[in-house]
Amino acid sequence: LGITPGTVARAYTILTDEGLLEAEVGRGTFVAPPQAAIREDVWNREQDSWIKELEIADTDAVSLFSPRLPDMGQVAVIRNALRQVADVPGEELMNYPTRDAYAPVRQAAVDWLSHLSLGPLSEQDVVLSHGGQSGIVLVLQAILTGPKPVMLVEDLSYAGFRRAAEVLRAEVVGVAMDKDGVLPEALDKAARDSGAQVFCTTPEVHNPTGSHTSLERRRALLKVAKRHGLEILEDDCYRMGSARAPSYRSLWPEHVWHVSSISKELTPALRVGFALAPKGRSADLRRVAEYGYFGLARPLAEATRILLTDPRMKGICNDIRERLGEYVEVAVNHLGGHELQWSRDVPFLWLHLPPGWRAAGFCRAAEAQGVQIRSADELALR
Repeated sequence: LGITPGTVARAYTILTDEGLLEAEVGRGTFVAPPQAAIREDVWNREQDSWIKELEIADTDAVSLFSPRLPDMGQVAVIRNALRQVADVPGEELMNYPTRDAYAPVRQAAVDWLSHLSLGPLSEQDVVLSHGGQSGIVLVLQAILTGPKPVMLVEDLSYAGFRRAAEVLRAEVVGVAMDKDGVLPEALDKAARDSGAQVFCTTPEVHNPTGSHTSLERRRALLKVAKRHGLEILEDDCYRMGSARAPSYRSLWPEHVWHVSSISKELTPALRVGFALAPKGRSADLRRVAEYGYFGLARPLAEATRILLTDPRMKGICNDIRERLGEYVEVAVNHLGGHELQWSRDVPFLWLHLPPGWRAAGFCRAAEAQGVQIRSADELALR
């Protein structure tokens, strides 16, 4: 074949690291038996049983598939909110959700987000969703049209974009990026070649690298989006506290859809998110929500209103952010000898593997030590 023995040896090493081959001392290297497909998300992994088994074995098991929020007082507030909901008049527990009845909840969401630069926003622009992922699906349902819609994402991106595209039968096209976000020239080419309808991005806290898209880069990307008539879906779920740059929605309020949730700030257990429609498009977003599930369950909506309007919650959020920052600093202090991307206000970090390691092998080695982490392979387009 015209290749060197060193190249062959390296190929064997890579295939063994990927689990495709098995090397046995004294016997040789063999094709590994078939294994289950790569599990892409926390729902497909036996996370709870895995942790339970290790806890029984008295080890320090930890799952880092997603941020684990500390209880800084929010549990007591949630319990109190649920108790209040239990005491509402009986007729409120016997009726379907209605748009007018949920206006106070939507207004609470607007007030909760008021410290952000989101452009013109009223409660009529807000749709309550079952978490951030639900909000993403709702937005894409409102945007995508035709038999073969196309959406653009960052080359390395939140896997939820791909999953939403899969259930909506949309094609996904990756766009090259650098440390400052998507490259304008790459977005221009991808939009021109694909005829995409929407660009999905996480500009404030890029998932998964933790990087940030600067205001200058955002403006350059907006010029491209306007030229091609691209809608923008802005996922803001990993932002904690104030934003470092104006949102895409504030810069182009007529064509930007914004999604956030309380999962990374307060709790992921309630599954509550907020999808914000562009100016003049709220009816489209409301329609897909109402056709899909009518609205949040009334008890959940009322509990959300109580939480978001509780005067203690902003302080609790600050305490959560501070504690998570301490967690991040501990990790950085242990891994500081390696190339990292991190910020104290981002509840995860991005590790560039040292020479000799591949992502799949590193994750298996970490899991053998009781730590579950995500591989870049799970966040890249296949």
